[in-house]
Amino acid sequence: MRASSESTRQAAGADSSRRARLRALAKINLTLEVLHKRADGYHEIRTIFQTVSLADTIELEFNPARRARITIASSPEIPGNLAALAAEAVLDAARARGEVRITLRKRIPMGAGLGGGSSDAAAILLALPVLAGCVIESTRLDELAAALGSDVPFFLTGGAALGLGRGAEVYPLPEAAAGPALIVAPGIHVSTAEAYSALNRSLTSSAPSPTMKDSRSLALCLGGQLPAGDWPDQPGNDFESVVFERHPELRRFRDRLRRLGARPAMMTGSGASLFGIFPDREARERARRAFADERVFPVTLVGRRRYHTLWWNQLRDHINQLRWPPQSRYAR
Repeated sequence: MRASSESTRQAAGADSSRRARLRALAKINLTLEVLHKRADGYHEIRTIFQTVSLADTIELEFNPARRARITIASSPEIPGNLAALAAEAVLDAARARGEVRITLRKRIPMGAGLGGGSSDAAAILLALPVLAGCVIESTRLDELAAALGSDVPFFLTGGAALGLGRGAEVYPLPEAAAGPALIVAPGIHVSTAEAYSALNRSLTSSAPSPTMKDSRSLALCLGGQLPAGDWPDQPGNDFESVVFERHPELRRFRDRLRRLGARPAMMTGSGASLFGIFPDREARERARRAFADERVFPVTLVGRRRYHTLWWNQLRDHINQLRWPPQSRYAR
């Protein structure tokens, strides 16, 4: 089996095609603590993920066939596309055969700490078993997701969730009170590997990061359904200290978001995108105008219930009950 960008396809009856149009949502990190380096080379982290409305669009098609074949067209083209790798993982896990066609339109900035590639992969893990009539247990889906990338398992859950380990151990948190937010994506490239290296976490360090109390406080705020304006003034992202040193303009952007009324305002992931959550749409619009020279995305926080409903609606022609993860009506 192979993934390619070619447009040829095996002959298949048109009536056997199963298609779905998917929105793969971005994420932000409401807190991010880097604790210590693990023996496996990864870093132990503690983070609170949150889905937002910014999304890539995926056209997914499955045709039964005698052999497995995956073709992908992406704009822009992405070497080693995680969506294609996810499709291969699904077919292998389900021992399924068929032709999979993926058309991916990117809107989430790449390499910006917003999880676009991971979300695309999770979208395929959720949707392709439904179109192919496969049953993959949720625990197995989690394993496939973790093998693809640290952020992928979160997108099988959505909403607000605590991420532990290297981020792949995910625990849903209470729904966040929906609020308008603004993402600023200045187009600065930050190497994740270099950012981790600059933090200089040792293998044995067990000392809490400066942001630990912020994570606990924010988790309590989510549980209490407090609006964003009542969240901790400065939730933490450990990467800010090293990334802002190399890119001081990012610190200025964060501080401008705060002056404009965002609570919280911070960097997401290892950068370089920043976000601010505002008390109302009018405040967000003022902030959007203040960043007129930058690439910005007005978004809203997407809770888990809304996230699951989005997926049920996207796959409504191929499911017969509202279960999670979505289950195929073609499965035997």
